[in-house]
Amino acid sequence: MLLYEHPLSSYAQKVKIALREKGLAFEVETPQALGSGKAAGTFAAASPRNEVPVLIDGDARIFDSTIILEYLEDKHPTPPLLPRDPLARANARMIEEVCDTLYEAINWGLSEIRWFKRAEGAQADAMKAVAARQTAELQAWLEDKLGDREWFNGAAFGWADISVAPYVNRSFHYGMDTPPGSPLANWLARVRERPSAAATFREFEAAAEFMVDAAQRVASGAIRREYRDHRLEWMMKSGGVQIVLDGIAKNTIRFTWPLG
Repeated sequence: MLLYEHPLSSYAQKVKIALREKGLAFEVETPQALGSGKAAGTFAAASPRNEVPVLIDGDARIFDSTIILEYLEDKHPTPPLLPRDPLARANARMIEEVCDTLYEAINWGLSEIRWFKRAEGAQADAMKAVAARQTAELQAWLEDKLGDREWFNGAAFGWADISVAPYVNRSFHYGMDTPPGSPLANWLARVRERPSAAATFREFEAAAEFMVDAAQRVASGAIRREYRDHRLEWMMKSGGVQIVLDGIAKNTIRFTWPLG
């Protein structure tokens, strides 16, 4: 199997943790021109939105992290990632939905400010403060879902935990963590002990070190960041309206396929 990915992508991280949990051999490749909307070749043919992750498995060409997880669960059911109980399965999927949309949008917005310098000075400080409040609210929601259990998925680590891990780990990387000894901090410590997550998070940290020139790459036109659905909403509601307008004017942002 070949996984088109980028180590910073939380969606790709989900898939890598799942593949490693299932003990499946796979190779990874970061598509050339990823982030520009001008990628080509097998990756672009499989992913019309030019988004990672994409899984190539024989004749299978599958995009979207959730669909990839479903494919892996169907084709390689052992060890299972989804719990057997229907309600527990629904809870895992609801947790995934919140993290893939609302939580991802906050982390993505922070990367636009921290790495790509879309906002600086007072505007950046104000938007980071908004993100911190939103993150705290989502983390409280997650702690309520976790309760006194060891894992979000129930009795064993699984789908729900895989769906939360990249987002909470990224928040902690940004300094938006919960207090030591809190349920979420303790849960993340347990996750980080798992080889599947530890390897994935090391790849994330290594890639983050190369983001020092991210703002210059945007300014040069090498990268046109994709402002889509929940990400665009986050910008509009969190103080970034002018960022969107400036990005359109300077052609440093893009929207998803089809462009019409």
